[in-house]
Amino acid sequence: MTVKSAHLRLLMVLLAIGANVLPLPVLPVSVLPAAAQRPKGELALMVEIEGPIGPATVSYVQDALAVAAKRNAEVVILRLNTPGGLVTSMREIIADVLKSPVPVIGYVGPSGAHAASAGTYILYATHVAAMAPGTNLGAATPVDLGGPLPGLPSEPGRDKDSGDGKDKKNGAQSPAPQDTMAAKATNDAAAFIRSLAELRGRNADWAEEAVRKAASLSANAALQTHVIDLVARDPADLLDRIDGRTVDIAGGTRALMTKGLTVEVIRPSWFMRLLAIITDPNVALILVLVGVYGLIFEFWTPGAVAPGTIGGICLLLGLYALNLLPIDYAGLALMLLGIALLIAETFNPTVVVGLGGVVAFLLGAAMLFKAEAPGFRLSFTVLGLIAAMTFGLALLTGRYLWAARARPPRVGAQAMQGMRAVIIDWSGDAGHVLAQGERWQANGGQGFMPGEIVEVTSVRGLTLMVRQRPAELASDGGIR
Repeated sequence: MTVKSAHLRLLMVLLAIGANVLPLPVLPVSVLPAAAQRPKGELALMVEIEGPIGPATVSYVQDALAVAAKRNAEVVILRLNTPGGLVTSMREIIADVLKSPVPVIGYVGPSGAHAASAGTYILYATHVAAMAPGTNLGAATPVDLGGPLPGLPSEPGRDKDSGDGKDKKNGAQSPAPQDTMAAKATNDAAAFIRSLAELRGRNADWAEEAVRKAASLSANAALQTHVIDLVARDPADLLDRIDGRTVDIAGGTRALMTKGLTVEVIRPSWFMRLLAIITDPNVALILVLVGVYGLIFEFWTPGAVAPGTIGGICLLLGLYALNLLPIDYAGLALMLLGIALLIAETFNPTVVVGLGGVVAFLLGAAMLFKAEAPGFRLSFTVLGLIAAMTFGLALLTGRYLWAARARPPRVGAQAMQGMRAVIIDWSGDAGHVLAQGERWQANGGQGFMPGEIVEVTSVRGLTLMVRQRPAELASDGGIR
């Protein structure tokens, strides 16, 4: 055996030992070949979407998909139980699902769950769509604009085509602007969900019907009409049944090897849970109101610290939440105007400015949120309570101001008028007096004797103008 061959064998032995001891670098999922044998023990990560879909849900799904790609997960199970949510948030989630290098499995579960409205769109976008027994999906009509929608019974008097195929010209009515906007939103939504259905090879006709006619289906009916791919009892049954399927992902195709995978649930972080709370329109509006009240109380009582600190934090949280929600900027402008007027009222109390601020703030709050998605509606109860609290604050402020006007002044030149003073020394028409425990320079029209009690008539700069006290008041003595 030559030295060269001995060195070669020694190198091969070391490489074999290193391959068994050292971990191999994990390649991104998108660059692994479809036919490659994947290592055992990989995970199926589950993302649980419970409740309305909003900005917090978007962050949750984005982070979960990033974790799945980093950990080289086999699949991500997107478990849905939602009444719907914001259109903007739904589209962001769908965009993330479509470009995900990890296959995303949509699963409506457990039994009793539903994927309505935005949940239906997301389920159509997933690589594999499944439902648990006793679940349903559908009712995907956009509701942001309200009003009559295409596909629903038309209103009496609405222009229709005549039997000969010619349009009626007499008495024809042009569609109302609200109807036109609703039709545009519905047509856009129908085209969007149809494109998702065609991408995944699912029933596109029913998808459009779910948008135009708010149709819904049970799990078994959805399977029979080819809206979903399968019905599974639980996530473990789902993984066993999709094993061996081939799906199209970003960058190529993937043969799923999911049998026996361990399911790990990715929980939302504390920040996402906080974001889910403050992006509720009612909570956001209350935070803004608490912030305004806190700043007003801080201006009234400078140095209290607590109202200003709490108010500043609440106001910033509320404005951050409003930045994430679809809002009407005219309503926001009215709210800001109302806040400015309320702050101006604290510096220059006039009551009228304060009432104007209250009215502007309430009108802006009523106009602020233009979305009518499930879970993102402004409660009229909350709006009524805010109106009552704001009106009560305005009444309390007005009562305090009128009471302050009725009380005599306690400081300043006006408070010293009519006050008694004792002559310390006097020469001609000027001298010094003792008033409020302090020595003052004084002027008067006549001569006074030291120790004599006089009355202050006015104050000019730092000089008191004094006169002799009336006889009926001179006998009570003392100095006030």
